Amino acid sequence: MVVAHALGALLATVPTGFLVDRMGRRPVLIAGPVLVAVSSGLTAVAQSFGELLIYRLIGGAAMEMWRQSRLAIIADVSKRGQRGRQMSGMVGTEGAGRLIGPALGGLLGAWSIRVPFVVHCILALLAITPSFFLVRESVPAAQTAKKTEDRLDTKSLLALMLDVRYRGFLSAQFFASMTRGVLWGGTLLLYATFAYDVGARELGGLATMSTVVGIPITVSCGYLMDRFGRKTTMVPGFVSLALGLFFLAANAQWHWGLAVFIGAFLWMHASQAVTAGSMQVLGSDMAPAEARGRFFGFWRLIGEIGGLVSPALFGVLAEQMGYSVSFALIGLCALFTAMLLAFSVKETVSAETFSAVASAESADVNRAAPVISGPK
Repeated sequence: MVVAHALGALLATVPTGFLVDRMGRRPVLIAGPVLVAVSSGLTAVAQSFGELLIYRLIGGAAMEMWRQSRLAIIADVSKRGQRGRQMSGMVGTEGAGRLIGPALGGLLGAWSIRVPFVVHCILALLAITPSFFLVRESVPAAQTAKKTEDRLDTKSLLALMLDVRYRGFLSAQFFASMTRGVLWGGTLLLYATFAYDVGARELGGLATMSTVVGIPITVSCGYLMDRFGRKTTMVPGFVSLALGLFFLAANAQWHWGLAVFIGAFLWMHASQAVTAGSMQVLGSDMAPAEARGRFFGFWRLIGEIGGLVSPALFGVLAEQMGYSVSFALIGLCALFTAMLLAFSVKETVSAETFSAVASAESADVNRAAPVISGPK
């Protein structure tokens, strides 16, 4: 179930990147939630496990369309010294929805396992409404996109991505996705189900607790990334993830109990909140303006390969060698990510960049303020 969703996202990465460049950001942004709704509606009436996997595949592709289009819009309209705050704000807003969503899903799932998917279908359709009225196209129309492609064709883009400036970043993205595949894919919640017999209602509560912990951390780290540089939060965040995963490996080996697991679970999600959106910020900084959609498509392909391999490998190792080995391997992936970011990726923002953006923002505020004349 987890792998099918990730496979759908993987298959959609490169096609979505081309669509975002050729058709524009807004059409893809709207199409994504429509397909999410279709996937959830069909899941609710699925009659076989094979059908369920197909609908999960569609849902994964739809989520990738939504993810890339919103990422491209933010990269188009933001300044480099603002992206950390904007990306963290986006992730934090998304997390605010997860405060209610998992708990509600757990309650509805206890009533009927199909009902949460019906509700999700309705919410996905409602989520499109703001896009019609509030989101504008951030690049010119399709004919301008074609001229953009002529300035940096796909072959030249691939050659650029193989340059030494990008190899460390793309390698870090792969290992970061290997780490996050276990966290975002719900693998920890599945582990709680199999290892501790935790029910749907308790799983929803755990997911909600992790979101409560994560939102303020994510928003704060967005400011730190803009003010002091991207690595300021990324390197410590992935080191903390590695330590948490090693602790989970020890917990699985020596069976310290559910209470210890819950503590480690919250630690992991707090560490994840430190890095949430950070790879997207770094990728937006490094994406060439002439080919952002296609860059995001190929870059996301690498990330989705890691996200697909991670839960599958975790499951195989858990069955063959035990959960402790699975957690230890993913912990090594987090540690590799931190090392690559620290030593192989160049910082993309400086204190001077932040100061320049802050000065520009202050000037914009002053220009927008009304001029009030005193008595003469």
